[in-house]
Amino acid sequence: MTMPIKLQTPVGLRPSPGLLSQSDRILAVGSCFADETGRRLADDGFRVCVNPFGTLYNPVSVCNALSRLASAAPFSAEDCVEMGAGAGLVCSFSHHTSFARETPEAFLEHANARLAEAAACWKACNKVLVTLGSAWCFRSVATGETVANCLKRPAAEFERYPLSVEQTAAMLERLIKRFSDKQFIFTVSPIRHLADGAHGNQLSKATLLLATDRLDAPYFPAYELLLDELRDYRFYAEDMVHPSAQATDYIYERFLEWSLTPDDRLTLDARRKLLRFERHRPLH
Repeated sequence: MTMPIKLQTPVGLRPSPGLLSQSDRILAVGSCFADETGRRLADDGFRVCVNPFGTLYNPVSVCNALSRLASAAPFSAEDCVEMGAGAGLVCSFSHHTSFARETPEAFLEHANARLAEAAACWKACNKVLVTLGSAWCFRSVATGETVANCLKRPAAEFERYPLSVEQTAAMLERLIKRFSDKQFIFTVSPIRHLADGAHGNQLSKATLLLATDRLDAPYFPAYELLLDELRDYRFYAEDMVHPSAQATDYIYERFLEWSLTPDDRLTLDARRKLLRFERHRPLH
């Protein structure tokens, strides 16, 4: 008897039913994969706040962001930084450049409005989805602060350094213990950081994978799903680095399969059908 040809390496998922439900208040934070997952959760009717400081890549910046949400301490003029490369914009080292504005006043107004909204979400949320992108960090030479984004300023102003497995695991363990009223869910972004080179990217991802494996918290294998089940380049965007929309949809559906109860999944599917019906416009 001829055996069927296998064209994939399936990634086995041990279901965690009930890990998420429609009654949860969720914060999604981290790399752009957190943006994608958070957006899809919102589209499916989940109450979710997504990256209130913009995209964050390294564990230090993620931990700093969550501490800021817990304190709700507003940003001030001291946090304002003029972006480099002639951008003519103002941002902060705690934010992604999507928050940049033409004046310090405009930046602070926008950043603090989003902070107040997100701090309220943080206070109410019971689930935190953390997507880690890279174990490489940049530290300001002037202040010693690890920055979330270098804001296109001269490279000489920063020191680039890698986190160790031990540093990363200890940092995340402290986060879990400090906010023990919340359920943390970790994943490692499948998006490669090829600025570090292929080998450097693998070392970085391995650090994150080993660190999250030491945590007493659920881990969803988004990285493994893209690199193993979807290893064909047709599942990548044109830059050959980011997953395509089809790949992200697939990983998201596997996430729901992993985290929802069968009853919650049926309810979600029924809601999707109703939404499609409401959006349908008859021709006549």
